[in-house]
Amino acid sequence: MPVYIYWGEDDYALEKAVTILRDRILDPLWSSFNYTTFPPEQSNIIIEALNQVMTPPFGNGGRLVWLVNTDVCQKCPDNVLAELQRTLSVIPESSFLLLTFPNKPDERLKSTKLLKQFAKIETFPLISPWDKDALVRAVNQAAIAVEVKITSKSAEMLADAVGNDTRLLYNELEKIRLYAQGSNKPQDIDVVTQLVRNTTQNSLQLAAAIRTGDTAKALTLVTELLGASEPSLRIVATLIGQFRTWLWVKLMLESGEKNPQEIAKAAEIGNPKRIYFLQQEVKSLSLQKLISILPLLLELEVSLKQGSPELPTLQTKVIELCQLCQGT
Repeated sequence: MPVYIYWGEDDYALEKAVTILRDRILDPLWSSFNYTTFPPEQSNIIIEALNQVMTPPFGNGGRLVWLVNTDVCQKCPDNVLAELQRTLSVIPESSFLLLTFPNKPDERLKSTKLLKQFAKIETFPLISPWDKDALVRAVNQAAIAVEVKITSKSAEMLADAVGNDTRLLYNELEKIRLYAQGSNKPQDIDVVTQLVRNTTQNSLQLAAAIRTGDTAKALTLVTELLGASEPSLRIVATLIGQFRTWLWVKLMLESGEKNPQEIAKAAEIGNPKRIYFLQQEVKSLSLQKLISILPLLLELEVSLKQGSPELPTLQTKVIELCQLCQGT
């Protein structure tokens, strides 16, 4: 197909897919003539891109026209829709149009329906930070791509360390690959522990400290995380994910559900064996407290996105959360 749509919040995985597509289509010697990107801030970019993709490539290889972060699947003026209708079916076989954006296309739009007739669509969603099984699978797939062997325990440790940050995952695996120096021996957890910065696990430890109302430990973990250059919004995302999981487990238990498979399904947990441990963790918290915690975490996220200073903002909210969990 001459049209490709890549969308999703995992920008690193999306960028890697773009690189693979670009290398497949373009001849390196002619890429400067046949490769054009259109950033979203340009005016009339969609019509310009469509005009460009109708131009046969120069020299060898094909032509690639990339609409970066386009909003054509979120809103589409009539003149742009008319141009899409006129152009998509007659794009030359040697020319390719790529559209990328972070959000799911609006299926109700005529432009989306039209593009789906001509486009190959690939999605790059972020894995939920609390979906441990999916994170471990992603680690193993990335290890194969990087050509480094790791043990199952190492894969679990990496999943805890990087969470759903694909860019960080590949960076850490590259360090392990360089350390292994072509060895066929799977790298064990001792090696990974030495090389990998385990910040997601610390964020989960922060969630546990808040849950138990351990204010001193929670504040120490906040300082350590920020000192290790862990982005504050990633810390909050991990906290939201963990407390959402605890809330779902508590809701199911309060409703009388005892089947671990059903609880796991509702809480979006891949491994039902985790339910027993999660049940123990939420015993000390009432359902009302768990319900009250999520709005506070969302307030924290909004404050950080609005530019509030990271350390005092996190410290203040963590103290408030710990006091809520203590019942004071």
